[in-house]
Amino acid sequence: MLTPSMEDYLEKIYELMKEKGYARVSDIASSLDVQPSSVTKMLQKLDENQYVTYEKYRGIVLTARGHKLGKLMKERHHMLEDFLRMLGVQEDIIQRDVEGIEHHVSPDTLSSLQALVLFFAERPDYLSHFQTYLAKVQEEAAD
Repeated sequence: MLTPSMEDYLEKIYELMKEKGYARVSDIASSLDVQPSSVTKMLQKLDENQYVTYEKYRGIVLTARGHKLGKLMKERHHMLEDFLRMLGVQEDIIQRDVEGIEHHVSPDTLSSLQALVLFFAERPDYLSHFQTYLAKVQEEAAD
């Protein structure tokens, strides 16, 4: 079973592989703001669980399983960002909130949120009405 930390690492490794074609311990450490020794320990755990192939000083390769989960984590992250944007959440708050939400919501809830995001993406006029309504509700709550 993946821990939230393992999910973060897989998402970051997947992202780095997509951007650069490779992921190094130092890249992962700097982007997750952790020590390289912590990255090495996590890579060893991910290797034991067959999400990555890791050899010290040789590099990191996502296994098919790791690639699939890394991609899923990245898609989940983007979907939650889109959802919060639709709600009018400020950009500087979105990343913090997504990090708090993404590991603590059930797959069923994520699926429902995804359907809602897709619904509004296909119906921008509905989204506009919703956002107008939301602004009114928030204004009333502030009074």
